[in-house]
Amino acid sequence: MTKIKTDLLVIGAGSGGLSVAAGAVQMGAKVVLLEGHKMGGDCLNFGCVPSKALLASGKAAYHQAHTSNFGIADVKPVVDYAAAKDHVADVIAQIEPVDSQERFESLGVQVIREYGRFISDTEVQAGDTTITARRIVISTGSSPFVPPIPGLENVPYETNETLFDQREQPDHLLIIGGGPIGMEMAQAHRRLGSKVTVIEGATALGNDDPELTAIVLDRLREEGIEIAENALATNISKTAGTITVDTKDGRSFQGTHLLMAVGRMPNIDKLNLGAAGIETNRRGIVVNDHLITSNKRVYAIGDVAGGLQFTHVAGYHAGLIIRSALLGLPAKQRTDHIPWATYTEPELAQVGLQESEARVLYGDKLEIARFDFHHNDRAIAERKTTGLIKVMVYKGKPVGASIVGAQAGELINLWSMVIANGLKMKHVAAMVAPYPTIGEINKRAAGAYFSPKLFDNPTLKRAVRFVQNWLP
Repeated sequence: MTKIKTDLLVIGAGSGGLSVAAGAVQMGAKVVLLEGHKMGGDCLNFGCVPSKALLASGKAAYHQAHTSNFGIADVKPVVDYAAAKDHVADVIAQIEPVDSQERFESLGVQVIREYGRFISDTEVQAGDTTITARRIVISTGSSPFVPPIPGLENVPYETNETLFDQREQPDHLLIIGGGPIGMEMAQAHRRLGSKVTVIEGATALGNDDPELTAIVLDRLREEGIEIAENALATNISKTAGTITVDTKDGRSFQGTHLLMAVGRMPNIDKLNLGAAGIETNRRGIVVNDHLITSNKRVYAIGDVAGGLQFTHVAGYHAGLIIRSALLGLPAKQRTDHIPWATYTEPELAQVGLQESEARVLYGDKLEIARFDFHHNDRAIAERKTTGLIKVMVYKGKPVGASIVGAQAGELINLWSMVIANGLKMKHVAAMVAPYPTIGEINKRAAGAYFSPKLFDNPTLKRAVRFVQNWLP
């Protein structure tokens, strides 16, 4: 048995763990990194990267067939599904070196390719190695949650961890789960030529603003995707190559392939957390605002910490850990400036409070600034006029922004920065955006906020007339 002592032990080489390890070792700390599966974690291998790559294939096929509005004849795309998966694999391969064991060892990190399990409050065993660390960071991420639906055990199905390895194109893909993963994969596969049915037990894209999600869902239905809401799956069966999903309300859906996209569960089973006195709940590891667990030497970050499950959140957490565990400085997490996006077409993005949440909190003092994409000249030129932005404002400060439309995932960045730094609408209004850009939409939203105050203000109009009468 080999024994190691280190300043920092990172368990899990996903986005958050890699960021902590790279930052810590380059700042002079001794770092050990454990990973029992793939370097890069879910995001690189099974999540963000492959899903966006497959969406790009679907987008290329779709736009090939929808060019007549630009004076170019529509062409029916010839889709090679296996080749699209080769594209996905190539994208992963190009990013892999950045997350590789070789790169991190070159930085000075000791990488051990084993799962870690606690054997005391300060010790973790990984294979035949025992590591004692001053501080430990758990960054083991999450895995697809597969609910115990009767009959599912007898039916072949995919999750995001297996889907991107499949090279046989589904004739009719059934997707259980209408969240971001389900809807993105629905549009990608529909555009690549598969029939698609989404079966959602509640409301599709239910974590976003209903006014905006309606725009996305309308577009997906227009493209031929069947979306069944309030359809709770109660039984799944397969006969003669046909998969059948029965729902609680008596509906029945049939297809050739099945994707389970219901949600995520934290990866904690292998950790033996009880040996370290680390508390958990159904969402994951319990942490305080400083990301510290019930064991004060141990932090948990990213999906496993039970909060927002996004790669960029894990990266944000990593920065806090560097500040706290390495420098001993106070570092408290916040979520009001954390954006998220769903990369359907049109895209859907959110940061801070949604309109319904803001109205509960601020009542009549809340102001909503809106601007439609169809008033943006670049959107008109590129025929991407479906969409709108809503900015929730309290006492001149944005407290949330909701966007649906082209490049919504890019547009939301500005509002995250504004909220993170406590800026006001006047600061956005002072920005100069190059013309013509989609980015002008953000500035025009600020203009929509100030317009009534300027142009519908009798006092201001009287003041202007007074000044004009006195000017030479």
